[in-house]
Amino acid sequence: MTAVVHGNAAGLEGVRVAEVPAPRPGPGEVVVALRAAGLNHRDLFLVDARGPGDAPVVLGSDGAGVVVAAGPGAAVAPGTEVVVNPSLGWDEPGDVPEVPAILGVPTDGTFAEQVVVPAKNVAPKPAHLGWAEAAALPLAALTADRALFTRGGLRAGEHVLLPGIGSGVATFALAMAKAAGATVSVTSRSPGKCRRARELGADHAIGSAEDWRAALGPVDLVVDSVGSATFGKCLSVLRPGGRLVSLGATTGAEVGLSLREMFFRQISVLGTSMGSAREFERMLALVAEHRIRPVVHGTFPLDDGPRALAGLAAGDQFGKLVLTVDP
Repeated sequence: MTAVVHGNAAGLEGVRVAEVPAPRPGPGEVVVALRAAGLNHRDLFLVDARGPGDAPVVLGSDGAGVVVAAGPGAAVAPGTEVVVNPSLGWDEPGDVPEVPAILGVPTDGTFAEQVVVPAKNVAPKPAHLGWAEAAALPLAALTADRALFTRGGLRAGEHVLLPGIGSGVATFALAMAKAAGATVSVTSRSPGKCRRARELGADHAIGSAEDWRAALGPVDLVVDSVGSATFGKCLSVLRPGGRLVSLGATTGAEVGLSLREMFFRQISVLGTSMGSAREFERMLALVAEHRIRPVVHGTFPLDDGPRALAGLAAGDQFGKLVLTVDP
């Protein structure tokens, strides 16, 4: 079968399209014939971390498709249209693993015609979504759900700030927070991304270089994936008793922090990454109830996987990039 693999060279130079053996299901596993697979920045981080001596592996964490084979004990019938949950071995929200295990490196992932996963890691595809939209959901939407609700404790009527709008997680967080009855503000260096966010329901959209406190007033919850470039501004805009949930560090992981500002204003700083099976179920239910549609910036055929990853690395997209697979 055709797949997008990484091996023999570091970074994007090691990404290529290749023919690999089709997977077979073991006990409790299913094989999914993929119709689409979503790209994530995790894919870029992984190829940058791998070296020439690493064995070739199929990339990709997100996918949606049709179950075509089931191993012994797998309670999912062939023919079922599913979304793949890439969070492996994490069932309950409170059972936080040391490091979340995610489909795709070191296991073979979803940038292929087929993938094998535990049967408990597939869920019915929301009926209102097309294949590319469904494949855009898993990692980013699960991360956004846990950040907003489990870790951030978002309540209706609160004011949420999403710095760096345009990423998959941030666009999902915008839709989910609005569905939950929050006021949502976003920031971006791009006026075009600010305009797009307003079209999607953002109440306020401002430039990254503006005075956030003056423009937005007090904020109850910040969900930040930007990291060091915005961390100080995120803290400054929070009301006393506010919460900051950190889920990424695209501009760097080292930050300066005023402990006095934290404890005098009683700010909570919370980390999060991925999510559990229960949170995946909750996320899909929210998407179905409010008919949330993922923002898909563009699609590429599977054979164009290397070009799609290069486009993701350029960072100009608003929303998700998705690979499509012919049935």
